Amino acid sequence: MSSRSPGAHHGERPQQVETAYVLSLAAIALQGVSWALDAFVIAPTGLDEMRHHMGQREAVLQLILSGGVVCVIGALWLLLAVKMRAGYNWARIVLAAAGALSALFVLNSLSMSGYPWEEMITIGPDLLGLGAIALIFLPPSNAYFSGRTVSP
Repeated sequence: MSSRSPGAHHGERPQQVETAYVLSLAAIALQGVSWALDAFVIAPTGLDEMRHHMGQREAVLQLILSGGVVCVIGALWLLLAVKMRAGYNWARIVLAAAGALSALFVLNSLSMSGYPWEEMITIGPDLLGLGAIALIFLPPSNAYFSGRTVSP
């Protein structure tokens, strides 16, 4: 049994799916940049704060762990984006569920910190991801994932 929609490859891939894929790639890249800026550039840096509370060795270990988690999440996101682009409906659903959970987490986090402008860079990847999710649920995308054709 395949979890690919029957006929998902019949016809051309809609532009909405291609755009969602590119937005996903941009979000993955921005997630890495955002992590690096937060950890090393934007004062007070994450490394400085951890060094102050934990000491140098523990701060570096925590930063390595944090970077590893960002890499794993990015790799999973990339895998799901590739599968979504190939027409796997399950990947589209997993991306939507992960995006919804991420949006709730971001809203909760920002509301607790009072929406400071310096934290707004951290929501860039989430906004791009939500844009991609919106695109993959438009009618041409729905038809692509279900194998139906849509008249213009």
